[in-house]
Amino acid sequence: MSDPTASAPRVRFAPSPTGFLHVGSARTFIFNWLYARHNHGTMVFRLDDTDVERNTDASVQSIFEGLSWLGLDWDESYKQSERLDLHRAAAWQIFERGLAYRDFTPARADAGDDQSSAQGAWLFNPGVREISRQESDRRAAAGEPFALRYRVPRGEGRIVRFDDAVYGEMAKPGDEIEDFALLRSDDNPTYHLSSCFDDADLRITQIIRGQDHLTNTFKHVLIFEGLAAEPPRFAHLPLLVAPDGAKLSKRKHGPVVSVTTYRDAGFLPEAFINFLCLLGWSPKNDLEFMPIAHLTELFTLEGVNRSNAVVNFSEESPFDPKAVHLNGEHLRGLAVEDLSARLQPFFDKAGLNASPEKLREVTPLIRERIKLMGEGPAAADFFFAEELAPYDPVELIPAKGADAAMTLRVLKHAAEVLDDADFHHDALEHALREAAADLGLKAGPMFQPIRVAVCGRKNAPPLFETMAVLGRDVCLKRIRQAAAKLQPLA
Repeated sequence: MSDPTASAPRVRFAPSPTGFLHVGSARTFIFNWLYARHNHGTMVFRLDDTDVERNTDASVQSIFEGLSWLGLDWDESYKQSERLDLHRAAAWQIFERGLAYRDFTPARADAGDDQSSAQGAWLFNPGVREISRQESDRRAAAGEPFALRYRVPRGEGRIVRFDDAVYGEMAKPGDEIEDFALLRSDDNPTYHLSSCFDDADLRITQIIRGQDHLTNTFKHVLIFEGLAAEPPRFAHLPLLVAPDGAKLSKRKHGPVVSVTTYRDAGFLPEAFINFLCLLGWSPKNDLEFMPIAHLTELFTLEGVNRSNAVVNFSEESPFDPKAVHLNGEHLRGLAVEDLSARLQPFFDKAGLNASPEKLREVTPLIRERIKLMGEGPAAADFFFAEELAPYDPVELIPAKGADAAMTLRVLKHAAEVLDDADFHHDALEHALREAAADLGLKAGPMFQPIRVAVCGRKNAPPLFETMAVLGRDVCLKRIRQAAAKLQPLA
């Protein structure tokens, strides 16, 4: 095989479909994508779907859903399960070179990838490792089951080495590496063999993956040697961990580590990408807010840290505060038309009758008030409701400077003024400030009752823009309803 490092950069993302798309896997994909695009290389997607007992169609769908939401593409795609014959042939090539042997030990023949026995792990069994080729062929021809194992070089001070772009030079004595399986007794290739063969065959030049694969890499260096292939360069990424330091786990932490959880809550994909990039990587200039184009320009492996990165979620808040903050920043950077279109599905799901035209009017009023798109419907539901949700009429009365009787006068006078006012921001502000002067009031005691009347809450978008969007008929109807609510208290 040719030297992969002599060609243009080629990287790969190779998920196993055994669950939803994990945020750590998403970060691995993003870092590979950024490396490829920064260096004008090739991004390869490879589905490592050879574990038939654990793979599920739902997991495959989750991976593609998550990647589709991220909006980052790839240049080539492969399914490992369609390449099994190539993997088997490669294993037997290694065998013919004298670098693998048949292991007829029953417990080991049935094992998968270098699993330990009940008595503990062992490195190799000299009794089967040293069987002659003639005896090995005879027993195999007789139908005796076996696994095919790599003959790890032992003794003579053999050290397996590789240089990692993040963790530096790595070395391990061959005497400490077990004779790992290449083929199981059912003739199915192991993960190690399939992964390395495909990396060599697809001319992958850089393997960028999680730090949990670091120890596997010593075995992979040997497999590349057995394939007579130059190993790719390696870069292992620090792990994502929970606040207590535990590795983020699908089993332990559940939906909080699923990409689709962020999507469904209303994160922008570009904000989510921005956040994940800051987990274990830094541009070294203290920047945090970075659009994808800027990330692509800045990304290098030299910026990857060795320390694990903490995702600060809690039972009360499933999302890291930094992620939420960055999402708010990205939301505010979108054009109104773009943000409105992205908000539309959340309003539809909430059952609000929000036409695209009306939502475009509302979007500028709530953009500063939300950090997740999923918060949009709650912030703006009163714009689309036929009737406001019930509220306590006491909310209409300002905390200082007024009572129920005065507040009732405010509402009635506001209805009179608004009946023929021009329903635009400046005109509404002018009319209501004059109305306050007519009643001898400051702006606050005049505006609060109107705000609660038309919105059903004290905390709402700017009053005059809100009233302009609601329109005269809706505002007058709600102000008169509010006056009726308040009448018994006056």
